Amino acid sequence: MSSAMGHSARITAMLGATNTGKTHYAIERMLSYRSGVIGLPLRLLAREVYDRIVAMRGPSVVALVTGEERIVPPRTQYWVCTVEAMPTDIGPDFLAIDEVQLCADPDRGHVFTDRLLHARGTHETLFLGSETMKSVIAELVPKAQFMKRERFSKLTYAGSKKLSRMPERAAIVGFSVENVYAIAELLRRQKGGAAVVMGALSPRTRNAQVEMYQNGEVNYLVATDAIGMGLNLDVTHVAFSATTKFDGRRMRPLQPNELAQIAGRAGRYQTDGTFGVTGEASPLDEMVIEAIESHRFEPIKKLVWRNPRLEFGTIDTLIGSLEQPPNDPSLIKAREADDLASLKTLGNLQTVRPRIRGSKDVKLLWDVCRIPDFRGISHGEHTSLLERIFDFLHGVGRIPDDWLASQIKRIDRIEGNIDTLSKRLAYVRTWTYVAQRTGWVDDEKHWRAETRAVEDRLSDALHNALTQRFVDRRTSVLLRRLKQKEGLVADVNDKGEVMVEGELIGRLEGFRFSQDATAGADEAKTLAQAAVAVLAPEFHLRADRFYNAPDTEMDFTEQGGLMWGEHAVGKLVAGDSALRPRVVAFVDEVAGQDVIDKVTRRLQHFIDRKVATLFEPLLAMSKDEALTGLARGFAFRLEENLGVIERGAVAAEVKELDQEARGALRKHGIRFGQFTVFMPAILKPAPTRLRLLLWSLSAKHDVAPDSPPPGLVTIPAAVHAPEGYYAMSGYRLAGARAIRIDMLERLADLLRTKDSRAGFEANPDMLSITGMTLEQFSDLMTGLGYAAEKGERVKVKAAPEKPSEAAVEAPAEEAKAEDAPTDEAEVEAAPAADAAPVDMEVFYTFKWGGNRGANRGPRRQEGRQEGRQDNRQDGEAKGKGRPQGKGKPRRDGGKPNRDGGRDGAKTGNKPQSFSARPARKEKAIDPDNPFAAALMGLKDKT
Repeated sequence: MSSAMGHSARITAMLGATNTGKTHYAIERMLSYRSGVIGLPLRLLAREVYDRIVAMRGPSVVALVTGEERIVPPRTQYWVCTVEAMPTDIGPDFLAIDEVQLCADPDRGHVFTDRLLHARGTHETLFLGSETMKSVIAELVPKAQFMKRERFSKLTYAGSKKLSRMPERAAIVGFSVENVYAIAELLRRQKGGAAVVMGALSPRTRNAQVEMYQNGEVNYLVATDAIGMGLNLDVTHVAFSATTKFDGRRMRPLQPNELAQIAGRAGRYQTDGTFGVTGEASPLDEMVIEAIESHRFEPIKKLVWRNPRLEFGTIDTLIGSLEQPPNDPSLIKAREADDLASLKTLGNLQTVRPRIRGSKDVKLLWDVCRIPDFRGISHGEHTSLLERIFDFLHGVGRIPDDWLASQIKRIDRIEGNIDTLSKRLAYVRTWTYVAQRTGWVDDEKHWRAETRAVEDRLSDALHNALTQRFVDRRTSVLLRRLKQKEGLVADVNDKGEVMVEGELIGRLEGFRFSQDATAGADEAKTLAQAAVAVLAPEFHLRADRFYNAPDTEMDFTEQGGLMWGEHAVGKLVAGDSALRPRVVAFVDEVAGQDVIDKVTRRLQHFIDRKVATLFEPLLAMSKDEALTGLARGFAFRLEENLGVIERGAVAAEVKELDQEARGALRKHGIRFGQFTVFMPAILKPAPTRLRLLLWSLSAKHDVAPDSPPPGLVTIPAAVHAPEGYYAMSGYRLAGARAIRIDMLERLADLLRTKDSRAGFEANPDMLSITGMTLEQFSDLMTGLGYAAEKGERVKVKAAPEKPSEAAVEAPAEEAKAEDAPTDEAEVEAAPAADAAPVDMEVFYTFKWGGNRGANRGPRRQEGRQEGRQDNRQDGEAKGKGRPQGKGKPRRDGGKPNRDGGRDGAKTGNKPQSFSARPARKEKAIDPDNPFAAALMGLKDKT
């Protein structure tokens, strides 16, 4: 760079709005010369321009120089730099300064002003910036020529928009880190996420975030005003979340030209753009809108200036030169910058001032004070660090490797949240800057590579943290694919997880899709859209597999659910009759009517076959055309009641059936029991489970009761069991338990031989049939209508099968004495000194109690001889050696009963004798006791 120019040197100020191609023009002009330098306002923009030139000319001739980065090949021709880092002694053919309007910036303006006044190319100098600089450039650089560039696209105000209605490819601008993060978080929930761009980000992090936006992974960008400085992005709309910002000293409103600089990022090349406000930002004033749309602003009249001709004699003379006021009315003195404040502080320290003995020491101290406060810590902490660095450089001429290594090691950690990683990145920038200074460290190449590697690791970690927090990749990917209308392909694994583009969107359970539970309300809409787009083929494939699946892969639950493996695919509902239920398929509407119909048909086939298999005897009976008249009507009643009817409910119909009708029904397995008319074949566990379900559906119960465990003779009484439950379960309630109806009929056969009036005890056969203890059997009998009287007696030991020799030889009198019953009084009076303890036993005597409120069997009109005859003809006691009654056989051979047989006549069973009772005693017999009626051998009154 040189202030001396040849007569042919040209100075041009290319001014205009954003998106006028100024930077692109400058790059083309520089590459037309053998050498050139371009100064840019941001490290981020410098890296972007560097990458572009490297792509065109290769890395061997392009240098990148910023405060924290220095890439200088040996054969460098083109220098891409931040304005502060521009070389001052190479005399390039071409020199350009971008965003020259920053000459008016309170903090950095003096650097840009110095370059405007003194930096020149030997052949061409080009200043790029806003048209607001035209008048002041004309005054300070009289030889400058001006070129105006018109914007390639139109910029229009779009008013205020909510974030939820923000158009895609939009940039939302905030002016604080907290504001940027809050907006990004909201966009993640509503739109799938956003990229984040801030000036404090490293180029690597910023590029990764921008790349994510540019390739469409996210459709929104949240940024600070850093995007206003020439960053090229595909933005169609810029929305301001605020119109004020903190400038380092105070909150102030943004000027129209500042708003325009940022809003101008909307629209690229010939694509029009829009700008507006969002959130709590107030709508823009009409005059401001007009100025931005027409690109007309108040001209900049004053540039910030600081004396560039510094004097290094003493600390005081250096401070004096830095504070020297300008002598041109177009220039204003810069406010005290951080470097000058640090110089004043260090210059007054007793540990520093005595060591300053000449201009060399002053210059070294000034170089140290120019280390930027990247960390943003307090002034005192920053100057303490500068003091330590100056101490090393002044004392030993370099920064010790071990001390620098320890400082870097403390921050070389990638764990932590966004704020922690951002702070570490800011800290490493300090050491990156230090490593770039010539002569400050022993091995500059090593430390530059080391600090760059640490920055890269932290940059990648920060990018990942930003992405993890502010981007929902699943939603963003799905939105992009849906927008592009690409053929989305769903992958459904063996767990039913639905993956689209590698992202989990939910689970397919049977034919119903359930979205991922972690999705929020806004994300759920996107997942639903994606599900509709990708699951249609999967639904059809799955429906085909289901339709061709065997019945063994399907089942029904006790509550009517229809299962395919572990997935619920439908449910049963009441149909036209109990044995003809209908199915409702669980299929999402998005699957289409064809899939719904196919699944429904297959489920109906399954349940129809299940009913046909488990109730085959019952259905065969209903289809038997040989059944006519009363028999056919009775068969219909049985079918309605699923093959089980309490006899009391059909007593009249049973009476009306003649022997021929009963025989026809018995051929189908119908048993006319004492208590129940039923089909033993459908009392097995599988038919019972289905019968309970079908009955519950037909009776419209909200909850179907569970079927009893298989193999149990008795079960505990169920709490709040609905009416009809026990019959449908194949049981009859009796006391605290319910007994299986087929076993109850076997018990009735045994009870029929007992004298229920005189009383009887339970024998082992009764207890064996019921599987009960004596106490439980007592409760059962009470539930059947008997009265149970509890007693206690001496337990009589069973006599041995063969008497011992001593017993045989014993005198008859002694044996007789042992066998004879002993009077209770004598037993009490007998000496018991050496007697063994007497074992007592509990026994029950059962008599018919006539308890009409008990869970007893059928009434007299339901049974008596008909029940006895029915049981004999059903063959229940065939070959079982049924015990005989105590009475003599009837002399008249028995009168004809309702089944056409005779009481006491042989009907395939062994003849049974009953005790004859005088007619006058009939009134003493409870007519409601079928067992007593059978024992008494009462004549059929009909």
